[in-house]
Amino acid sequence: MPTPTTSTVTAATPSARPVPVPRNGVDVPTLFATLGAVKAQPELAKFRFRASNRWQSGTHSRTTIGAFRGAGGEHQHKAAHVMGGDHPAVLCGADEAPTPVEYLLHALATCLTAGIANIASARGINLTEVESTVEGDIDLMGLLGLDSGVRNGYQQLRIRFTLRGDAPADKLRAIVEQSRARSAVFDCLTSGVPIDIAVDTP
Repeated sequence: MPTPTTSTVTAATPSARPVPVPRNGVDVPTLFATLGAVKAQPELAKFRFRASNRWQSGTHSRTTIGAFRGAGGEHQHKAAHVMGGDHPAVLCGADEAPTPVEYLLHALATCLTAGIANIASARGINLTEVESTVEGDIDLMGLLGLDSGVRNGYQQLRIRFTLRGDAPADKLRAIVEQSRARSAVFDCLTSGVPIDIAVDTP
């Protein structure tokens, strides 16, 4: 009579998720904790940012950014940020600071870059280089009021990234795409945003 064979089946235990650690200068544990807190209390996601601007002379003005509201309270930057805006001499300015439309390029680049750093860090990818070049084309015939068929602002924007890290090229490109999909500045530029203008005079 054959001897019965006994076999033992061991159930596979799911591998533990890696403990998040700071990466690329991003505090990943705090990032995940923030996501969890906002998911649990959606009202914490409501933010209001502010900027105050004062004319200096000609086309030169200065903007101060200090306080903002969000996460259920008022907050202050660790220092007030003061930025100037002007036109170059060729556009009848004193060239005391970048033009407003150049700040728009800066806003797009920094928003996408911040997203890239956060997303790569959350996915466990170490970055060694992130650089971008942003260009925008404007036809002054529009903003100078010389041709009503030409728009006032940029006609096209282009941004080119150089990305290096310990991940394949397709994963690095996916990080940029996810940053684009979640970028607040990209959304404002491509979807538009209502703007209310009020004027206070004596």
